[in-house]
Amino acid sequence: MVTLSVETKKITLDRRPSTQTMQQAGFTLIELMIVVAIVGILAAIAYPSYQGYIERTNRADMMSEMQQIASRIEANKINYRRYDRIPLSEVFSNTLTGASTTFPNSGTPLYNVTIAPVSGTNLGGEQWTLTATPISGTKMATDNAMKLNETMSLDSSGEKCRGSGANKNCGTGDEWR
Repeated sequence: MVTLSVETKKITLDRRPSTQTMQQAGFTLIELMIVVAIVGILAAIAYPSYQGYIERTNRADMMSEMQQIASRIEANKINYRRYDRIPLSEVFSNTLTGASTTFPNSGTPLYNVTIAPVSGTNLGGEQWTLTATPISGTKMATDNAMKLNETMSLDSSGEKCRGSGANKNCGTGDEWR
């Protein structure tokens, strides 16, 4: 006959965490500073691009508005049968002072829009020119694609120009870009 003997040992567990089994419960200061630095670099790259996008959008909106004003002039020529009978109130869609108005109609004005020639409160004739000038002190006055106070213009023949004097750029296909 064979007998087996089993020896029992009592095992106790130490409840104190060791450095090997400790789990991390948050971020270290170094990790947080790395994330802040990465976000800062991304913001430094993205913000100027965003500002450029805003400038291009505002410029494109002004160009579109100038073309709409030109369309209103031509549409009103049919009603009044002559250019010099078209009231400026029919040409400009918001409040006007003489032959000028501001754009956009709501919010902070960015451009002064003028039309010439003018005869009293009417358009002066069939050879008209619309001119948009950035208002100083606004974000469009420092538009990177345009020089300070550089104007955009559209005339009765459909010619688009940017600039003034010797720096005037007309009819090249990219004058309003």
